[in-house]
Amino acid sequence: MIQDERNPLQQGAYWYDPEKHGVSFAIEVLRAVRRFRVADAAMRHRAQAEMNINETDLMALRHLIACERQDRVASPKDLTEFLNISSAATAKLLARLSASGHIRREVNPSDGRAQRLFATQSSHDEMRDSLAATHEQMMRVVLELTGDQQIAVVHFLDSMSAIATVPRAPKVPADELAPERSES
Repeated sequence: MIQDERNPLQQGAYWYDPEKHGVSFAIEVLRAVRRFRVADAAMRHRAQAEMNINETDLMALRHLIACERQDRVASPKDLTEFLNISSAATAKLLARLSASGHIRREVNPSDGRAQRLFATQSSHDEMRDSLAATHEQMMRVVLELTGDQQIAVVHFLDSMSAIATVPRAPKVPADELAPERSES
């Protein structure tokens, strides 16, 4: 395919107005972020397929493992909040993960009623088998960066995450934005 230099879609101007933003390497940075997001999603889909679980199951297991590593005990309520799902959806999720042997539930000894949730050893093993090699390769790439570059990347990614997690304000029709005129 022949590239037409006048075609803004081929210059990266679909999202970014060259008049406003300038055509620079900044657009390439954003393209690289998109490429990474696609690759990261593919990695997670492979892990889900290997572990025979869905995306929410994987997120739940990763959360339970993170809690264990931080010496925190997870509860169904924690998962409901973390996953931003209903308590009914959490109950189905826990039943599914329990039946498949990915989690174990224990009664909280402090009150005898509440549940404590843990990833099973086989889940830990499956997660490592599925993702460890990729994570090791990613760590090697990170270690190639200088300390200052690592700080810059952390700042950049945290800033991008903050932008991506802020809910969009509802779009207000232009006629509602016009200032009211007083009749004097």
